[in-house]
Amino acid sequence: MTTVPHLALNNGVAIPQLGFGVFQVPAEDTAKVVRTALETGYRSIDTAAAYRNEAGVGEALRAAGLPRDELFITTKLWNSDQGYDSTLRAFDTSMGKLGLDYLDLYLIHWPLPARDTYVDTWRAFEKLQADGRVRAIGVSNFQIPHLRRLFDETDVVPAVNQIELHPHLQQPELRTFHAEHGIATEAWSPLAQGALLAEETITALASKYGKSPAQIVLRWHLQIGNVVIPKSVTTSRIAENFELFDFELDADDVLAIGEMDKGTRTGPDPDTFNVG
Repeated sequence: MTTVPHLALNNGVAIPQLGFGVFQVPAEDTAKVVRTALETGYRSIDTAAAYRNEAGVGEALRAAGLPRDELFITTKLWNSDQGYDSTLRAFDTSMGKLGLDYLDLYLIHWPLPARDTYVDTWRAFEKLQADGRVRAIGVSNFQIPHLRRLFDETDVVPAVNQIELHPHLQQPELRTFHAEHGIATEAWSPLAQGALLAEETITALASKYGKSPAQIVLRWHLQIGNVVIPKSVTTSRIAENFELFDFELDADDVLAIGEMDKGTRTGPDPDTFNVG
């Protein structure tokens, strides 16, 4: 079976560079889909309270019977649960649904700048990590000012920032900031919901390497150092997205994809999104 490379987070915890996301996977389908991903070889599963499918992830993990230390499980705190005490309660709820004794990575889903609760929320995350209930803590959709405020007012630098990132939205300034501060960049919507797979640059590279357009884009993510979590409910696509380690993009081809940046999002702007 293919061995997925791991990246060392800033606290020494190792995260698989390729994982499996379950955003928008229906709750009733989640257990089957995650079981397929685990059988394919994925060992990192990314869910969230807001996806309403944590219980299905937990069911799949129990059914698979894999050693716990082979798995890397991520979930996220939803916006309505931000705040110190409410975060601790929400964590317990998520863990009950997942059926786990500890979590590998817990993320604040959005900064919600207008609500101004993410610092208190982060302090609860620090407690969860200090208590040994979470191996690593991080954030999602945080911008540089949000991260700087955590640096100034709390003690633990986030291990991960999971952000929208794909060839049409490459976020070079934020990625550079992450690198300077030891924060791993994790890409959600790594294929821009399929919007860029018909682009000439990508299709030409797919022909050159004998790979699918999705494989080209996912391989690009790996080569520029991102953690990436593609999502699919199709068995063949789940397998295809895992087959990224038998080829490598030439340096010029990585640069060509780098020229596709348009600064366009498929999801909300973190500076203005305050829903939930």
